[in-house]
Amino acid sequence: MRPMQERAYEKRGEQYLLIKSPPASGKSRALMFIALDKVHNQGIKQAIIAVPEKSIGSSFSDEPLTAFGFYHDWHVAPQWNLCNAPGKDGSKVNSVKSFLASEDKMLVCTHSTFRFAIERLGVEAFDDRLIAIDEFHHVSAEDDNVLGSQLKQLVARDKVHVVAMTGSYFRGDANPVLMPEDEAKFDTVTYTYYEQLNGYEYLKTLNIGYFFYSGAYADEILSVLDSNEKTIIHIPNVNSRESMGDKIKEVEHIIEELGDWQGIDPTTGFHLVKTPEGKTLRIADLVDNDTTKRNKVSAALKLSEAKKNRDYVDIIIALGMAKEGFDWIWCEHALTVGYRSSLTEIVQIIGRATRDAPHKTHARFTNLIAEPDASEVTVTDAVNDTLKAIAASLLMEQVLAPKFNFVPKRKDSGPLEGVDYGEGGYDPEKENVGFNEDTGQFHIEIKGLSTPKSDDAQRICQEDLNEVIAAFAQDKQAIERGLFDDEVVPQELTQIRMGKIIKDKYPDLDEEDVEAVRQHAIAALNLTQKAKEAINNDSELAGRANTALIDGVRKFTMDVRDLDVDWIDSINPFGEAYSILSKAMTEQSLKAMAEVISARKPNISLDEARELAKRALKFKKERGRLPDIKSADPWEQRMAQGIAVLARFKAEQKNG
Repeated sequence: MRPMQERAYEKRGEQYLLIKSPPASGKSRALMFIALDKVHNQGIKQAIIAVPEKSIGSSFSDEPLTAFGFYHDWHVAPQWNLCNAPGKDGSKVNSVKSFLASEDKMLVCTHSTFRFAIERLGVEAFDDRLIAIDEFHHVSAEDDNVLGSQLKQLVARDKVHVVAMTGSYFRGDANPVLMPEDEAKFDTVTYTYYEQLNGYEYLKTLNIGYFFYSGAYADEILSVLDSNEKTIIHIPNVNSRESMGDKIKEVEHIIEELGDWQGIDPTTGFHLVKTPEGKTLRIADLVDNDTTKRNKVSAALKLSEAKKNRDYVDIIIALGMAKEGFDWIWCEHALTVGYRSSLTEIVQIIGRATRDAPHKTHARFTNLIAEPDASEVTVTDAVNDTLKAIAASLLMEQVLAPKFNFVPKRKDSGPLEGVDYGEGGYDPEKENVGFNEDTGQFHIEIKGLSTPKSDDAQRICQEDLNEVIAAFAQDKQAIERGLFDDEVVPQELTQIRMGKIIKDKYPDLDEEDVEAVRQHAIAALNLTQKAKEAINNDSELAGRANTALIDGVRKFTMDVRDLDVDWIDSINPFGEAYSILSKAMTEQSLKAMAEVISARKPNISLDEARELAKRALKFKKERGRLPDIKSADPWEQRMAQGIAVLARFKAEQKNG
């Protein structure tokens, strides 16, 4: 087993298991191991695997696992792989009913077939069975999400086992997949991009880049597209701002930019294009409206030759296809035009380039986004898309980072076994930073750090910090102020905004646990940003491939004498994002963004005033006095302003 599969298999006895692991890390095979153990050793009658679309059903084809040392082979009888069966999802419910009455063990179907089956047969028909849901981020706790509400019923009945798998570490963009009380029943296996890349034989580096263009994207695409790299290009949706209005012409335009069209390969349907250097590119067009042509190209990409031969195809151009579950191991560059509103979709697209393949040492994801133009009426939309792109890049940097294990610095603190504390080793007199090569974890001591008390808060700090950071990085007010408000005090973002986001996201946490989760999340985000800054300022670090981020964190934390909570709160977590933005955009367009945002700069709201007053009380306990509005410290000034706003509001209420 691969490391991730081994980690998941160790938890095979759990009734409810949630596996968060990047695309291409081996989740399908991990599920096979777990499902076989459940039906052979744990008294489970049958296993039903639900996938979002038919094409992903091929991931669960027969596998001779005993040839590799496992106890059983994976076998799905042809009539029970409903992804291959003709007919509509609703008509396949009779097949599900027949399977439940049979002695066979494994069935594969789509999410929609499974939904129809539960609607018609009822949740009780699935008692004592394993329900495995692949690409779990398709499920939502929203009332109108049928699969989400059905899963809630299954968990409430408590007579099934559930394995849920997703390639995303966070729940998409707004709606949770599970409500906190339901998710608390699940045991979680988290495997990070960092661990995945570290475990690969060939692929060691993944770069994330956001680039801005003016004019038509097809005219500037060659500035980020290298025809020598195996690339998947996702063109923008026809209704998006980046679209040129005609998807067919956009593909033709890209082909013209690459070279001279030589015709179409009669066997595969690929375009043949000769570059100015004399190389003939094989380009697969999955955008063409002619379904006969598109199906021919799609079928050619599924042939075994595509996996065996690196030069079988050079570039794939797609619109809605070639994302989730699409397997082309040679892909080195995922180039996406136009901002994608779903962070989960971005992770899925990046996953197309992160499969290990012989002699493929690096991969990259590029998002090409229209640059705001000061003269455009649509500048507000452009600003909005740009802010979202920055949020995504902040989050992806965090997702690529090793895990942070923050601990409070105490008098009795000591070194941990297997942790390297660098030159000189562990120093009991200061805050230490160590790294465990085996687990890919940083152990960082911070003075004054709050420790999570409840089991739920501990789980969030260990497994779900990226979900907290995702919510913060997508908070429009936080990003706008962090990037473009010169007067913003970092503590306003790190304490007030982040605190509110955590309270809204986890309403059952008490004040102490909210504060502990907040401190952990801000520390993780800030250290990633500061490490990135250290890499950008050190050419030697930048050239070290997959170790650069580790070295960047080490370099930065070793240079800081005291790691304490006050210090962490005094850093603007969006500072590095601004420097990335300023490198990529013109002075004019940056100024346009700043003007749009400053025009709607918020005053202190009542909710914010209340939060500031709470922080002021904490300040009073620590210092023996209330914050002074004339203080030289801007954060002390802000707390004093919050008290004044709250006092004014109460006086107005009293006076009617």
